[in-house]
Amino acid sequence: MTASIGKHAGKPRRRMERFSAADAVIMIIIALLCLTCVLPFVHVIAKSLSSSAAVLSKRVFFWPEGFNWDAYTRVLNSSLMVSQLGFTAQITIAQTVLSLVVTALCAYPLSRRYLPGRFVITMIVMVTMYFSAGLIPTYLLYKDIGILNTVWVLVLPGAFSAYNMLIMRTYFMTSIPDSLEESAIIDGASQFTVFARIWVPLSKPVFATLALWIAVARWNGYADAMYYTTKRTLQPIQYLLYNMILSARPSESLSGESQIGAALSAPEALQCAVIMFATVPILVIYPFLQKYFVKGVMLGAVKG
Repeated sequence: MTASIGKHAGKPRRRMERFSAADAVIMIIIALLCLTCVLPFVHVIAKSLSSSAAVLSKRVFFWPEGFNWDAYTRVLNSSLMVSQLGFTAQITIAQTVLSLVVTALCAYPLSRRYLPGRFVITMIVMVTMYFSAGLIPTYLLYKDIGILNTVWVLVLPGAFSAYNMLIMRTYFMTSIPDSLEESAIIDGASQFTVFARIWVPLSKPVFATLALWIAVARWNGYADAMYYTTKRTLQPIQYLLYNMILSARPSESLSGESQIGAALSAPEALQCAVIMFATVPILVIYPFLQKYFVKGVMLGAVKG
């Protein structure tokens, strides 16, 4: 009994002995990298909650000075900002759902080894990852098919991604055994039944991972709205933030009304409040997808 206790007591000591200077250096580097991600975010929060005088005098770093909610009050009282937040959420959900459906319906048949010409089709899809027509031909194409200045120009072009399709195709080929499909077909299931009732339920990690990628890309996107729309109601929240930062009078660009008058907070504080207003929804959603995201990023890893 005594020998057993002594044996187990020596394990923590041996672990500590294996902790070397290289491990300490690695931990310091990782901590510094984490700080480079966290500190700018903390700085934005501090500025958004600080008084106008403190922000204008550049005294705000990582803790609010003259704590107040003036900037957030202005943002929440802006009908334009709130309405475009809802519009951005709608197009993000629409594009995410549509993209997952289109990607899955393309990836599943290309993952079947008995599909004739699947290698050629895959190569054709991959070519689009390296070559594109360019901005002007794309604009003319959208004009010819009649989606300029419509909500579809913000949803349809991003409905398919060759990279996402290859990720899902690889998952279908490596993570789900073909024996499940063979058993289902023997029992009389159609290809669509196999896809809907076997492949989709077993592919939650890749679906969640791609959904997060697609949603973040659409939520943060504004270039397509800048190129292909002129209506203010079609501008996502990130485009409003872009215009606000470039504007000489951000208080007017935020409210959309000329009678607002003097700004209640410093422009920098107002910009930081809008940044937080546009960032929080994604931060709220991410924890619910984290476990699937961790599994999804391991796609292609060597299995033991």
